[in-house]
Amino acid sequence: MAPSSLTIASDYHSHAHRPPYLMMLAATGFAILLTGCGKGDAATSAGAPQMPAMPVTVIEARTQQVPITIETVGQIEGSKDVEVRARVSGTRTRQAYQEGDQVKAGSTLFTIDREPFEIALAQARATLEQAQADLAQAERESARLKPLIEEKAVSRKEYDTAVTALQTAQAAVTAGDARVRDAELNLSYTNVVAPISGVTGRAQNSLGTLVTAGTDSALLTTMSSIDSVWVRFSFSEEETHQFRKQKNNTAVKLILPDGGMYDVTGKLNFTASTVDTRTGMVQMRAEFANPGQRLLPGQFVRVLVIVGEREAYLVPQAALAQTEQGKLLFLVSPENTVAPRPVETAGWSNHDWVVTQGLAPGDKVIIDNLMKLRPGAPVAPHAPGAAPGAPAATKP
Repeated sequence: MAPSSLTIASDYHSHAHRPPYLMMLAATGFAILLTGCGKGDAATSAGAPQMPAMPVTVIEARTQQVPITIETVGQIEGSKDVEVRARVSGTRTRQAYQEGDQVKAGSTLFTIDREPFEIALAQARATLEQAQADLAQAERESARLKPLIEEKAVSRKEYDTAVTALQTAQAAVTAGDARVRDAELNLSYTNVVAPISGVTGRAQNSLGTLVTAGTDSALLTTMSSIDSVWVRFSFSEEETHQFRKQKNNTAVKLILPDGGMYDVTGKLNFTASTVDTRTGMVQMRAEFANPGQRLLPGQFVRVLVIVGEREAYLVPQAALAQTEQGKLLFLVSPENTVAPRPVETAGWSNHDWVVTQGLAPGDKVIIDNLMKLRPGAPVAPHAPGAAPGAPAATKP
């Protein structure tokens, strides 16, 4: 056992200055060696069979144009969000829609007790009729006195009084007509209609509630137009700088809560010109068409803003290992052994990692059996779906 122990110790000290990730990956190899010591020198001298090459699937790395994407979280809101409020005071008597219904502009949503407003309209009309009667009398009196003043059969003062009465009657008719129109308008406001086409919200008050115009109780419900929606999100100052460099090529995509990609591309319609001092972020907004109403106001989504393209490598998600020291890929060396390679990434493109540093064209990247690999171990590389020994595939 002494020679074996010295061999292990010597091997350990010769690797003490290797990078940490190689030491971690070699742990499995040391465990195998230590297990072998218990079998005695006889097995060693007899010559243990060498570990067979492990079959691994590999792809050949090549550069390609990859979108530069900034990912953040956004919240959806209707492109038009409207509060529906009572414009006259009264008792709410009817609700003509189901909460959450899609309604058209002009559709009745609520009614307010009409009777007081019908009475007010009748009074206004009666006042107008009285003013019209007074006007007719004033016109007759003025017409009667006009020839008499020319003949000096009446005094000038009596004629002036008749003319003034006529003008007063005319003004009273005008005022009466305005009161009638005001009463008609107030009566029409008892029928609360949808100001836009969209989805209705929850009713704020119950039937029979007294609502008062101009107060909080006047809020009856809300509506959102969702044929198109807005998505609000924000960028850090660094992301904003990156975005502004490529602004003309910007496109916006959404990833839905279920992980699926929304199949409509959006466009930016607002970019703040200042940094929010409370958060250090810059506010953004994008507009999306919403056929089928798949996007709902209030919903949270992941926002992908494509601000340009770069030359990089794409590798499958399963091919990359995350360690405390960083990200690693496992390559096949020219001797068909495992060669770990630290890499740098820049997010995702669909389901692949975007690798920006650490790879070279033609590198053979192992994409399976990562848990069984150790540095320097022999492997039998093959293309996806092929038998061991077949040439590696090029990443499309």
